[in-house]
Amino acid sequence: MNEKPFSAACERNQSYILEQLKIILASARNVLEIGTGTGQHAVFFAKALPHIQWQTSDLDFMHQGIKRWLYEANLPNVLSPISLDVNKDTILENYYDGVFTANTFHIMPMASVERCIKQVGHALKEEGVFIIYGPFKFNGKFTSSSNTDFDALLKSQQVHQGIRDFEVIDTIAHSVQLSHIQTIEMPANNFMLIFNKVKTGD
Repeated sequence: MNEKPFSAACERNQSYILEQLKIILASARNVLEIGTGTGQHAVFFAKALPHIQWQTSDLDFMHQGIKRWLYEANLPNVLSPISLDVNKDTILENYYDGVFTANTFHIMPMASVERCIKQVGHALKEEGVFIIYGPFKFNGKFTSSSNTDFDALLKSQQVHQGIRDFEVIDTIAHSVQLSHIQTIEMPANNFMLIFNKVKTGD
């Protein structure tokens, strides 16, 4: 029998992330997770947030591992992964109350980050929230020496990888009516960026 995939980073950060999600997603009913990865976050968050229907998503080759976590947890409010390559697939428009992604933007090429943000702008309902977790630069500067080293490691592995600038993300988000409302400092030199889909009508 194949074992479930496991991420030590997910295990370390999920409790801290959940503390914030309980507040940010208090009134949400359906949330899309972009880049579900192992499936650990999805199970942990869905169990603690029973009012939310949690939709997992990732590239096809990740689905088997995610399904192992979902099968074992057997939760009614976490859904099997949908195929989602932000460069190819289109997310349902005006459908989700929230979109969450963790530790994906420094892995994606920057062009994919831009496409992802623009897709989220269309996928969210008015006043929906976009939550991005991970390391970021601010005003072009790393927030710690460990993040400087991490960025160098990422680039040595794949030239397109790297810690992203908050200001660049904010500019792209603004172009699709996503307004930055909060930056939350998290453990291990990570951050949670919160954007809100601007309401266009009264």
